[in-house]
Amino acid sequence: MYSADLVRQWLGKGGAKMEKFTLADAANLYGIDSWGASYFQINDEGRLEVCPRKDQDLRIDLLKVVEELKKSRMQAPILLRFPQVLETQVNTLCNAFEKAREEFHYEQKYFPVFPIKVNQQSTVVQNLLKAGYKHNLGLEVGSKAELMGALAFDLPEEALTICNGFKDEAYFEMASLGAKMGKRIITVIEKPFELKQLVDLKEKGRDLPWVGFRVKLRAKGSGLWEKSGGSTSKFGLSTSQLLDGVETLRKNGMLDRLKMFHFHIGSQITEIRRMKEAIKEAARIYAKVRKLGIAVEFVNVGGGLGIDYDGSKTSSDASVNYTIQEYANDVVYNIADVCENEHVPEPKVVTESGRAMVAYHSALIVDVRGHIECTADRKPTFLENEPRVIEDLLYIHRNLTVKNYREYYHDAVEARDQLYSLFSLGMLDLEERAKGEWLYWEIAQKAVKYSKSAKFVADEFVDLEHRLFEKFICNFSVFQSIPDHWALDQLFPVVPIHRLEEKPNRRATLVDITCDSDGEMDKFVDLKDIKYALEVHDPKEGEPYYLAFLLIGAYQDTMGDLHNLFGGVNEAQVLGEEGGKFLIQDARKGETIRHALELFGFEAAKLVRNIETQVQGRISKGLLKDDQAAQIVEAYKEAFNSYPYLS
Repeated sequence: MYSADLVRQWLGKGGAKMEKFTLADAANLYGIDSWGASYFQINDEGRLEVCPRKDQDLRIDLLKVVEELKKSRMQAPILLRFPQVLETQVNTLCNAFEKAREEFHYEQKYFPVFPIKVNQQSTVVQNLLKAGYKHNLGLEVGSKAELMGALAFDLPEEALTICNGFKDEAYFEMASLGAKMGKRIITVIEKPFELKQLVDLKEKGRDLPWVGFRVKLRAKGSGLWEKSGGSTSKFGLSTSQLLDGVETLRKNGMLDRLKMFHFHIGSQITEIRRMKEAIKEAARIYAKVRKLGIAVEFVNVGGGLGIDYDGSKTSSDASVNYTIQEYANDVVYNIADVCENEHVPEPKVVTESGRAMVAYHSALIVDVRGHIECTADRKPTFLENEPRVIEDLLYIHRNLTVKNYREYYHDAVEARDQLYSLFSLGMLDLEERAKGEWLYWEIAQKAVKYSKSAKFVADEFVDLEHRLFEKFICNFSVFQSIPDHWALDQLFPVVPIHRLEEKPNRRATLVDITCDSDGEMDKFVDLKDIKYALEVHDPKEGEPYYLAFLLIGAYQDTMGDLHNLFGGVNEAQVLGEEGGKFLIQDARKGETIRHALELFGFEAAKLVRNIETQVQGRISKGLLKDDQAAQIVEAYKEAFNSYPYLS
């Protein structure tokens, strides 16, 4: 059973005069002040703005950005990136650890590291490294390809390049190349067999990178990625394997290369308690190894620092019950506490907090192209002598009240089933079926409305309301732009970027333009629960209606696929300037149809030749003229360079 009180808050009490809808109401409705981390606000014109410094000095009106890009034929869907947000997030993270070090008198340094897998766009990595240069921001890689990309960046001398993932000889050779360049490369041993590759590297006389051991902790994370940690996780060394690894390094005269212990218990850890447990366990392992006389310098607590996607500040999958400062305090304090108890030197602290660095920095702007309703567009005309099933539905429709809505709705369901049975037997025509369907959906809408007058809304009417939600058709692909929503039910905030001074009068789910029923967003962030529809405005004829998908900067660029050959979207970087001005940089057109086709082996030249052969066959049969055939071929050629999304 569901409480009707929350529903009434936005619907208003029946018959009561509604107060004026304000900008504060809009911010509260969409939760902007809760999940926005001060990066978003609504301006006096009812438009969504990005505040990349979290203050009023720089404000970027998203609608103005979209309109400016349209002048350059850059249409929605458009991915907007805000490099100044990256800088703010890096500074927030590093300042939090600096404050924690001061508070707990922690003498060793903090080293932030960005995992390239979280967002592999070169412009994003470059902007992060520029922002984090003064903080010795380094990089984490998980493959040879990522390592090759990382080596080309000019990092600060003290910055770390951490090599995770399973490794072969070529991977170690590339790490050796980085070490020869003078970079601080740490190759993390994930499994015992990798040690042989490292020993072989020494025997070949190569420059040896530093070594880290990934420790498989008993502690586990929480949330959607909980299985990343624990004793059955994919990566990491058990206690006995850790001891064997230390002995292998000792026997081969390589113990001085062991510099780091690393653990990772999962992404988007929702409960700080889980992180505390892991830090204590890892710190204890570090301390015991230090007592063996091994001068390990770094403890890498991995990733996991979460983002509050729904603004609830709870341990739900879409939130976290801690702040960045609380996270930094717990990391520093618990390592310091264990080291003090064990009487060993404190290690340098490393984090791989990729999601926290990049999640806020990008927004996908899509335009609504239409909507789908359950009910018919027009009310049918009823005759004096309708079939009995239609008469029954008419009676229910006219006499449904707040007192009898449950009983009468059940009667309507029975009549609807009878309607379809009669139609299947050929006893009703299409017009009569259309009348019956219109009546049923009208009755359903009334029943849902009346159900809200009850103290508790019955489950069947909650489910019925979900079926009555409209579907807004949005010009994008869920699979390309927000794949984690499709694959993991990850929640992302969605907000109209304009008309926020108006009270939204509809509730809808969002469907994309792929031909897949999974291409739909039907779960939305809410402070106390999950919403199953988004509050939206009536589309106006001839005017665009834009929605923004926010906090999508982590993993979505990397994980997106080309379902239906919808490729990467148009994108641009936007810098805020004083006085509400902005500067658009690096505006790039999205992937063309040619690019999407050729990724799957459809060569454009060969396709054109096939079209030419087909039209020539039509010409020879007298079914096409030469000029018509030429027009077909030319139009086909031109389409290769077009945007795959709706124009």
